[in-house]
Amino acid sequence: MKFAVIAANIAHVLDAYADAARTVTALVERIPPDAWEAPALGEWDLRSLVGHTSRAFVTVLTYLERPAAREDVPDAEGYYALLPSSTGEGVDQGAVAQRGRDAGVALGDDPAAAFRDLAARAVAAARAADPDALIETIAGGLRVASYLPTRTVELVVHGHDIATATGLDVAFSEPTLAGVAALLARTGVRLGHGPAILDALTGRAPLPPGFSVV
Repeated sequence: MKFAVIAANIAHVLDAYADAARTVTALVERIPPDAWEAPALGEWDLRSLVGHTSRAFVTVLTYLERPAAREDVPDAEGYYALLPSSTGEGVDQGAVAQRGRDAGVALGDDPAAAFRDLAARAVAAARAADPDALIETIAGGLRVASYLPTRTVELVVHGHDIATATGLDVAFSEPTLAGVAALLARTGVRLGHGPAILDALTGRAPLPPGFSVV
């Protein structure tokens, strides 16, 4: 029974990543040709936002080729909770913005087609990988099955950003949305925001302005 539960959890992780990839790819393919240079999120234009989103595929393809010697991060919420303090990734917003711009440029003359190709390659690589394998990420070593949910979060969150910027509709499946919401809630609890999140979810008090767990 234990192994059946583990297998079901791994299947859910892979299905959620594939579903998010498929949904965002379909959204990106509907972006009008004249919209790519329009403002999108913060200092990013739409191409840069889509480029940043595509890193949810690029990092999977890259990290799967980088085995880790040890497990530094035990789970997905640990990855998000550790990242800002251990790497500066969550602090150096200029570097994050530049990586988005560079990724947007890398999508080339047909960004939707390039995005679709990256999505297909990343999903195929994820399904072929050993979910228990340790890979080296920016936050240290963690297992494939723990890293993939963080990429699903990126796809869902930025998929909504793309939809907002373009006025296009996007609809992720209920299981995928539930998984992302649960992971973000667990991250908030790990960071010490459990009471505030509980109060907000039950209508007791609003979250502070600008509150974020990632």
